[in-house]
Parts: sequence; structure tokens; C-alpha cells
Amino acid sequence: MASAKLPRMNYLAHLHLGGQSPQQLLGSLYGDFVKGRLEGRFAPDLEAAIRLHRQIDAYTDSHPLVLSALQLFSAERRRYAGIILDVFFDHVLARHWRQYHPEPLGAFTARFYEVLGSTPDLPGRLAQIAPSMTADDWLGSYRDFRVIEPVLNGIARRLSRPEGLAGAFAEVRDLYEPLSETFFAFYPQVQAFALGK
Repeated sequence: MASAKLPRMNYLAHLHLGGQSPQQLLGSLYGDFVKGRLEGRFAPDLEAAIRLHRQIDAYTDSHPLVLSALQLFSAERRRYAGIILDVFFDHVLARHWRQYHPEPLGAFTARFYEVLGSTPDLPGRLAQIAPSMTADDWLGSYRDFRVIEPVLNGIARRLSRPEGLAGAFAEVRDLYEPLSETFFAFYPQVQAFALGK
């Protein structure tokens, strides 16, 4: 959803879409932390999951529903609208998790955190944030809409122009209903896309 130079934050959606084996879960997350060519860098299942992550991003970036949703944001924030939408979509997925997955969200995230914690040599920045992600249950916390504000503030601190996300939470709050409608219309389509790969 966001420009390739900007961070993405839809971790939960990628974990949900990318398959449920340990290698698939890892690869679904690695897609945000591994750049460049993949050939031979990882085990085949892990590499395939990273490729799927990239394909899902490309599908999402060009999808008419997503492109329309990005236009709902104010002009001064539109460059960062993809980041905001990623975070918001993870919130809606977490809040309505039972609609999309038979395993309770808490059980799913605990299983993933166990895989993450037992994996040595996590790539790049993931190695730094994995302990906090687990300890603070980043994925499960997205159920609470209020969590979006500190998440966006945290992302802003990593941007060269953090002012682009200033006031973003209030804008998301105002757009809650239309953005939710976009998620409900779009998510089954990206699910079908991922299953077809």
C-alpha cells in the first residue's frame, strides 16, 4: 500500500494470508525485513513465503478499492496514506478475526510468537523488535483502536519527515466507517489471490 521506500505495518494480515506452517509464518513476516534478490538465501518454503508477501503487496498496491481508499485521506497526508491504511487494516482484521480464521486470535499470535522466539538469526531490524513484539503482543493489541495512535507515532519517528503522520489518528477516526467498508470488500479478494498462488 505504501511507497516501497516507506515502512509497511500490516504484519497481522500477512501472517494470516501467507500460510500456517512455521516457515510460512516466518516468511510472511520476513517480507517486510528482507530486501533484494532471494535466490538461495533461505530455505525453499521460507523463500516462497517471502515471494508471496511481495506478490500480496503488489496486488494490494494496484487494487482499485485500495487506490480509492487512499484518496479519502487529506492531500497533505496522502503520501503516507498507505502506511496508515496498513495499520488500520490490521486493526479491522484483529477486531473481526473470528470472521476470517477458525483459531482464536490469542492462540494464533501465541503460536507465531513461539516460532519467532525459537528462530535464531532473524533478519535485520526484525531481530531488534521481535522481543518487544512478543512481550507487548503487538499483533493482538491491534484489536484496540486506540493502539493505532502510538503505532503511527512510532512509525513517524522512523520517517525522514515525521510531520507527514502528524494528526493521522484523528483523520483515521473520522474515516473509520468508509475505511472499514473498504477492508470488508477488499480482504476476501486478497484472500482469494493469496490462495491462488
